[in-house]
Amino acid sequence: MTTTTETGVRVLDNYVRGRWTASSSTETLPVTNPATGDTLARVPLSSAADLDAAVRAAREALPAWRAVSVIERARKLFALRQALDARREELARSVTTEMGKTLGDAQAEVARMIEMVECACAVPTTMQGRILEDVSRNVDAETVRQPVGVCAGIVPFNFPAMVPFWFLPFAIACGNCFILKPSEQVPLTQQIAFEMLDELELPPGVVNLVNGGREVVEGILDHPGIDAVSFVGSAPVARIVYERAAKAGKRVQALGGAKNHMVVMPDAVIDKTVSGIIGSAFGAAGQRCMAGSVVVTVGEAHDRLMPALREATEGLTVGDGLDEGTDVGPVISERARDRIREAIDRAAQDGADPVVDGRDPGGDLPRGAYLGPTILDGVRPEMEAAREEIFGPVLSVIQANSLDEAIELVGGSRFGNGVSIFTESGAAVRRFRHEVQAGMVGVNIGVAAPVAFFPFSGWKDSFLGDLHAHGGDAVDFYTRKKTITSRWFSSGQGSGAYFVES
Repeated sequence: MTTTTETGVRVLDNYVRGRWTASSSTETLPVTNPATGDTLARVPLSSAADLDAAVRAAREALPAWRAVSVIERARKLFALRQALDARREELARSVTTEMGKTLGDAQAEVARMIEMVECACAVPTTMQGRILEDVSRNVDAETVRQPVGVCAGIVPFNFPAMVPFWFLPFAIACGNCFILKPSEQVPLTQQIAFEMLDELELPPGVVNLVNGGREVVEGILDHPGIDAVSFVGSAPVARIVYERAAKAGKRVQALGGAKNHMVVMPDAVIDKTVSGIIGSAFGAAGQRCMAGSVVVTVGEAHDRLMPALREATEGLTVGDGLDEGTDVGPVISERARDRIREAIDRAAQDGADPVVDGRDPGGDLPRGAYLGPTILDGVRPEMEAAREEIFGPVLSVIQANSLDEAIELVGGSRFGNGVSIFTESGAAVRRFRHEVQAGMVGVNIGVAAPVAFFPFSGWKDSFLGDLHAHGGDAVDFYTRKKTITSRWFSSGQGSGAYFVES
């Protein structure tokens, strides 16, 4: 599965045509533990030739895999679910070690990973078509679903276990073959996942893993043997992926960045609201596309909320995510840490008040990519801290005079991933959920990410495409509809019909 360098650091392999295969490229990057700075492994920057080998393997496997009954494909996923569940703690520790989030966060991520497989196991039901008799005299019409072909996923660093499984299990459940390009920053967790996929004894080429960087990504977007592309990453790259893959004639879903707002009304239950905000803003060190990064306080809510929010934030412990007492782990890299610090510096220069300043977390921390949670009060809507995704443990606070103003402020963002409201007023919730311009809405919930049976339905610059990840949209994305209209001239006429006696 791996080779070893002279220094004893393993070099990861790709998984192509049902076996672990060394990349043809000699260029590698270190995979670093962000909590310690230690090198965990080296990941190859695979070539276009490596990708092409995976595409050819997938295309050759497609007829055999499509011919496997849908029930048998579901049974393979049931076996995968059992294998993942048996190794969930190993997967969680891998996520924490290579990405940095706390072990509790990683365990929740792996639980969602398994939930995706559980949802995909329902494919004998969810892939069903429709039929209507007698659309005209003795004429029937039916629609069936068939696989799209060879599909690929390009995934980010922040969810090494879950996000690849937003796509892979649904794709293969529907009879497609799949190629995964994991983030080169966090490739280790998917090595474990593909060990379990290897044990399923799928036809060689049904699932493939190609490590790499830009060359592999561009190859996926352009390769004529790939029919559909799923992407998660920053908004600018999502747009490039969407436009380039669509130009090449591919089906595309491209999930981009976010600037998620949390609106706090004057009647909010403060202790529960603070807990929701803390988990949303600082869980996974703010490195979630569903992280709440802007609090909008309405009226007197600001003065009710801020003392408790500040106290709770100052009580959070920064450290290695594997340590039991850690509340906020490191960010993904020292480069990311420095970029986030600079964003806080600019916000302070623009007039924001860092009422909790995490730029220097202090304490007895080892070398690593550490930042403390930061709250910027007095942020104005036109500031960069209110508009642009920081992707770190930074929470901006904006004051609004009314719910109208809060809804307008949320609607002014070019992003539309998620939004939450904290209130006990049903009327306020009804109006908010009806008018707010975002695809996922939480009511007294800090992270409004849906479970696997519902789509991850971002709007505006947070999503480019027609069909979202997981839920019912997944089956729509990974299948093509074929409609058949039939007439049998012998139908109901008593002649030329064939009967089988029992």
